[in-house]
Amino acid sequence: MTTRPDPVRDADAEALAMARALLSGAEHAALAVTDPADGLPGISRIAFGFGPEGMPMTLISSLSAHHGALRANPACALMVGEPGPKGDPLTHPRLMIKARADFVPVDDPDRAALRDHWLTAHPKAKLYVDFGDFGFVRFAPVSILLNGGFGKAFRINPAQI
Repeated sequence: MTTRPDPVRDADAEALAMARALLSGAEHAALAVTDPADGLPGISRIAFGFGPEGMPMTLISSLSAHHGALRANPACALMVGEPGPKGDPLTHPRLMIKARADFVPVDDPDRAALRDHWLTAHPKAKLYVDFGDFGFVRFAPVSILLNGGFGKAFRINPAQI
């Protein structure tokens, strides 16, 4: 039996630029979690952005299923990138980020700065950001995989982004 070469390459400058462009334009992402009730995966669409320190983050309600799932198991994955208006959706670039969720405590001294920063990029969140059930979650990337389209798969070290 012959082994096939790994089709996923280490990122080059072009791949890193593509990944950074996907991230900088992302206002939402798909979030994959593990459902604590049955151990099966679940997916939600979330608001997505970056904190002042450059860490990926979101604002979520404690009433959501993904909130409880992340509390039970902070291991998760995010997918960023949307199909373009034309062509095969599988040829458009997308980024998968494996991460660990870290909930920002309500009494965290940085919460006010996070709130202000978040509202700059997500002004509609002003309607609910201060509701008692909403809180910020930072995502600490563990690994990143860029699918840049057909035949363009790259591994990216989170420190490179």
